[in-house]
Amino acid sequence: MPYEPDPVDHRLLELLAENARRTFGELGSRVNLSPSAVKRRIDRLERAGVITGYTVVVDHAKAGRPIEAFAEVRFRGNEDLEQIRETASRLPDVQAVFTMAGDPDALVWLRVSDVARLGHVIELLRRSGRVTGTKTLIVLDTWTRPAEL
Repeated sequence: MPYEPDPVDHRLLELLAENARRTFGELGSRVNLSPSAVKRRIDRLERAGVITGYTVVVDHAKAGRPIEAFAEVRFRGNEDLEQIRETASRLPDVQAVFTMAGDPDALVWLRVSDVARLGHVIELLRRSGRVTGTKTLIVLDTWTRPAEL
């Protein structure tokens, strides 16, 4: 039977989503459990696949890649999804590739150091031999919905 997180587990997940570096002691004080009880719960959430990993939040501007953009990409009609991913995955500036139903065929999420690099990456996508057209959109600002559990 799959593990069903209870309200305390959900609160632990919320606290970890806010800051995954919290200690078991800090988490325990927030949910009225001992550090060892918190560890057991988190271990159980990991084993059950509820917690699949931990991450770091990066300030991309300070890390040298302040420009975020999306490129709509159109491919020749006979390309399969794996070929679309392969074209973009070779470029380190590509953060993700979203394959789409309809037009465009894919949306490529990019982070680059400057506009010249953005132009270079788009040109590399176009020259792949599989791309028939692109449209680039530069992100001006971002709002993200907080994680909901």
